[in-house]
Amino acid sequence: MHTQQPSIPRPLPKYLKEDEVTQECRNFIASLPTEKGWVANNLHQYQGCWISTRLMQGVLSFQKHFQAHDTDIILVTTPKAGTTWLKALLFALVNRVHYPNPQKHHPLLTNNPHVLVPFLDINLYTENQVPDLTSFASPRLFSTHLPYVSLPMSTKDSACKIVYLSRNPKDTLVSLWHFTNGLRSPASKGPYSLQEAFDNFCRGVSLYGPYWDHVLGYWKESLENPEKVLFLKFEEMKEQPTAHLRKLAEFLGCPLSSEEEAKGVGDDILSLCSFDNLSNLEVNKSGKLSSGEENSKFFRRGEVGDWMNHLTDEMIEKLDRITQEKFHGTELKF
Repeated sequence: MHTQQPSIPRPLPKYLKEDEVTQECRNFIASLPTEKGWVANNLHQYQGCWISTRLMQGVLSFQKHFQAHDTDIILVTTPKAGTTWLKALLFALVNRVHYPNPQKHHPLLTNNPHVLVPFLDINLYTENQVPDLTSFASPRLFSTHLPYVSLPMSTKDSACKIVYLSRNPKDTLVSLWHFTNGLRSPASKGPYSLQEAFDNFCRGVSLYGPYWDHVLGYWKESLENPEKVLFLKFEEMKEQPTAHLRKLAEFLGCPLSSEEEAKGVGDDILSLCSFDNLSNLEVNKSGKLSSGEENSKFFRRGEVGDWMNHLTDEMIEKLDRITQEKFHGTELKF
């Protein structure tokens, strides 16, 4: 008689593990406002921003221990604002001298952009409370989703550069909702409804949210300190990639020379980092990050206006109204 073998539960990916958090961190979290997470069990409000249980330790460690170098470049986004694309562009731009033939030999052909430009809070300081950063060549390229107010003091006191990429809230929400359902454990949690995602996003309860506070913090800083913070919009970058690549290179102090322009170096970088190219590479179709997310989950559509296929008129009206209210008195528009 055939007996059915009991199914062995698959181990949780690291991004969902909460058992590795220190007691000290648990005690700290216990004092914070807590809400139900979209993917992880809980989100905790720290310095006005919602962070999952596992990432809290990395955030605190990053704030306490990170020493910025004047030559560092830090890429910041809210989740799902085009982070993967900008990481690829930044890496290719800054390292272009080392890889003169990007179509044949380039780290982006065999590595996911999140490996080449790691998250300080999500990866480096979560996986190791005091990571060894000596192997990173100058200029060091890092990223974070933290709001400006929560960055370590050394990033503000040094001459390091911050590149901020924003995206309109409707596409950000839709992309975040899709990403959430790609990461949730289907066996235990089931899908997360768009209505639930919408309601929580509007309340500001999303990973590293509220969205509007995040965007505003960097927008204001870019106006007060334009040498330090470059504020970009995903939609404008998609519309005029060449102009924005030049702008990025100039801001970082490595402008494209006339000889490079003539050789089409900028076009080669844009082609290497294009959504079609990156999403079709083997590493991004089958690989996984050390924290357990599948690389393919970072390449869904990468388009402008996908919200039209998902949001109801009522949702659109409400989101537009909140955005107008939050950005009132600024010239910020999406």
